[in-house]
Amino acid sequence: MTVTIYHNPDCGTSRNTLAMIRQSGVEPEVIEYLKNPPSRGKLVELIAAMGISVRDVLREKGTPYKDLGLADPKWTDDELIEFMLAHPILINRPIVVTDKGAKLCRPSEAVLDILPNPHIGRFVKEDGEVIDAG
Repeated sequence: MTVTIYHNPDCGTSRNTLAMIRQSGVEPEVIEYLKNPPSRGKLVELIAAMGISVRDVLREKGTPYKDLGLADPKWTDDELIEFMLAHPILINRPIVVTDKGAKLCRPSEAVLDILPNPHIGRFVKEDGEVIDAG
């Protein structure tokens, strides 16, 4: 099974998710989406595969979300996608894709739902929270 993570190494949730994937015995394809943003087609495909709205993929914290006025309901999904392509930091992370599906893994343990081996045992997040996925 292949596993791909759209990863931001500066994000604790993304780092925890990557560590959980590796603890499951899989070495994923890691795409640092800020350096290598997805194409428009790929982003649309990811959103559809996750079964969530475009707005659910928008990240507010630490982004130009507020400055761009993206909370305004006037923006269409296509326009919001264009903003995410122009400012990849607006894409919430981490997004993980496996043969079992695609998921925005917030919180990081959400990745367990789509891993081939979700029984990773005891995992300690960076903040000290313990996840027991035995």
